[in-house]
Amino acid sequence: MPPVRTLQAITATTETPHGLDLEVDGEFTMRIQLLHDLVRVAVSHGKPTLARTWTIGPDPAAIPAEGRDREEVDGFAAGAAELEHPSPTMIIRGRLRVEVAADPLRLTISRRRPDGTWQPIHTDRPTGAYAWNPRTGQVAHHRVHTSDQILGLADKGGHANRSKRRFELRNVDAMGYNAEHTDPLYKHVPLLLSRLDSGWVGLYHDNLSSGWIDLGQEIDNYHVRSDSWRAETGDIDYYVWAGDSLAEVSTRFSDLTGHNAFGPKWSLGYSGSTMHYTDAPDAADQLLTFLELIKVHDIPCDSFHLSSGYTSINDKRYVFNWNHDKFPDPLATFTRFTEAGVHIVANIKPCLLHDHPRYAEAAELGLFVTNAETGEPERSPFWDDWGSHLDFTNPATAQWWSDNVTKQLLEVGIDATWNDNNEFEIWDDRAVGHGFGTPQPIAPIRPILAQGMVRASAAAQQAYAPDKRPYLITRSGSAGLQRWAQTWSGDNRTGWDTLRYNTHQGLSMVLSGMWNVGHDVGGFSGNRPDPELFIRWVQNGVMHPRFSIHSWHDDGTVNEPWMYPEALPAIRDAIQLRYRLLPHLYTGLYEMAAGTRPLLRPISWDFEGWPDEFEDFLLGDLLVAGVLDPGVRERTVTLPLSGEGDPGWGDWWTGRWYPGGSEVTVDAPLDRIPLFVRGGTGIATSDRLAHVDVEADDVRRLRLCLPPGAGSYRGWVYEDDGDTTDPARTLHHHWQAEATEDRVVVRQTGRDGGWAPAWDRLLVEVADGRPVSDGEDLPVKRGLPRR
Repeated sequence: MPPVRTLQAITATTETPHGLDLEVDGEFTMRIQLLHDLVRVAVSHGKPTLARTWTIGPDPAAIPAEGRDREEVDGFAAGAAELEHPSPTMIIRGRLRVEVAADPLRLTISRRRPDGTWQPIHTDRPTGAYAWNPRTGQVAHHRVHTSDQILGLADKGGHANRSKRRFELRNVDAMGYNAEHTDPLYKHVPLLLSRLDSGWVGLYHDNLSSGWIDLGQEIDNYHVRSDSWRAETGDIDYYVWAGDSLAEVSTRFSDLTGHNAFGPKWSLGYSGSTMHYTDAPDAADQLLTFLELIKVHDIPCDSFHLSSGYTSINDKRYVFNWNHDKFPDPLATFTRFTEAGVHIVANIKPCLLHDHPRYAEAAELGLFVTNAETGEPERSPFWDDWGSHLDFTNPATAQWWSDNVTKQLLEVGIDATWNDNNEFEIWDDRAVGHGFGTPQPIAPIRPILAQGMVRASAAAQQAYAPDKRPYLITRSGSAGLQRWAQTWSGDNRTGWDTLRYNTHQGLSMVLSGMWNVGHDVGGFSGNRPDPELFIRWVQNGVMHPRFSIHSWHDDGTVNEPWMYPEALPAIRDAIQLRYRLLPHLYTGLYEMAAGTRPLLRPISWDFEGWPDEFEDFLLGDLLVAGVLDPGVRERTVTLPLSGEGDPGWGDWWTGRWYPGGSEVTVDAPLDRIPLFVRGGTGIATSDRLAHVDVEADDVRRLRLCLPPGAGSYRGWVYEDDGDTTDPARTLHHHWQAEATEDRVVVRQTGRDGGWAPAWDRLLVEVADGRPVSDGEDLPVKRGLPRR
């Protein structure tokens, strides 16, 4: 390791409105701020390397493109900090306390328990916690490793528990990665959620340069076992907060980095995609054949993700360049899709190859990241050649990008953007950007280029269709990308192990604030999946917010629902089940945008302390017990228990009720995934199967799962016109069920909003045999349909 300076002595102390400023070793500054339920600690050498942040703030939706001043505390509800005397280096405010010690410099952060005692939530390493390398500018922070369960870090591979492992923080294009072992991957989110003996603590380092995290893997005789964060450049600037549950600390991070974009309802439908179609010389005909095949095989579908072959010249890709040999008339082709109710989502890439038809134009306009020594556009490898990356810290670049999204895509019938290959792999340390008016080295802000790309795409879509909610996808980025876009786990590789560890990745992204996630179902690279693996992958995939079957296989095959005739019935059943569940999923999508709770989430999100392996998961009020191994035809599941009075669980397929905490073994035939409904809830379903069409969606069913005996239960269903931005065109439909030993009465308790859906009544289905009746214009059916 290069020589480092470990921060040692406090040489001056200044009281501030929200904490303390410390001068350390006569040349460093440590700022400690108590911001309501947060502790912020910032260490810099002289002035901060980066004065602004793009990821965290009291109102993340209001963070401008040029970033937020890191020192601005308005909106954090920060009260005056109280300094405990006689020791001026102990800060107390409310439930938080920071104790400062020196030689070497270190902090202990605690929260006040309800009984008035203090619980340590963060302890810096006593043998040196803060380090700076004067030659390279690298910085490091070390804390005592006190937890054997550490979650977070977004899309990292392997088990969701990161404890005793080491990771690299660097966005890369990890084509065909191993979902258990490959590192680094696509996202940059240095978030750690650590379980304590009582409650949880969150730790986020607000630094976007490449770096490393070691979570107790390293053993050093001269130090206690530690969690270590290192960054190649920038400052140490981190936040600590605590809560009583995993859900509390994870939701707090979502509040700080931004709630998820509320996409249109059709974004929940099946999305077809393959590079094979657009790479073919007759790409337009291939796409139109896809429309015919989904109709012939009775496969519901709402979108097609248009891979980058539509921009090709020979074998290379050139963003915003139409290959008119493949697509003689794009508007005519995509009009056919619109007429079929299928939306087109176009792949776009942020690097122009050196022979791009518009490279000279972009260079003359100064739109590229540049080499600080030569002033010329930087050059990096990209898609089998060399190119230059667009500089999204330049407002002129963002405008040029938005203009081209509009003219080249939206005006020819494309509905949404798929922001891909946006890892911005620029590894030349001479690379600089416009920096929103102040030239800025790229190294400390690389992931922000992806954020700027997505923001520019979103701006174009919002301006082109201001009355509709935009839909965007991004593969890469930093914390906060969810404000604009859905994301996924990238270019995975076919295999049972990928199916398993993609599930861990998805739940880890959810815990890291990215609630709208999914995977390339069936595997993007490698050989095609065998029929059993493909069926199980689709059954798992339909239970994620994003559901796309996408591939570019080494053996030239294509993942499609009809790829195996013998598997087609099971594949069709799984996709049609998703479409029946769309009202349930859409209510969850609305809750995600409101920051209430994720639709997809770990079991331990709802059941604190539950021994969660992060392979079964919750989808709203459904428990999904996936099949992740070949040959499995039954599943043994221990159903979560919330404590005394737990309402239990109902089997989705049979209607049988089980008490919470019971271990049950259920059938898992190849054509079915085990599902359980949380007791006391209702799952809204639809009969509409072809594609999202709110005018034709005229049946709404409510499948109630009620425990035996008396009880009162309530719930609601969200509806709107599918993509409105008008709050008057929404509906919250509330219901209540009153159960006795021998009767169930279901009432409508409210219809809030001005939207009138095509259905006018909930058709209620109740699982058990008790007589049921409607209280207020709610027709009731007895019993659940059996397979």
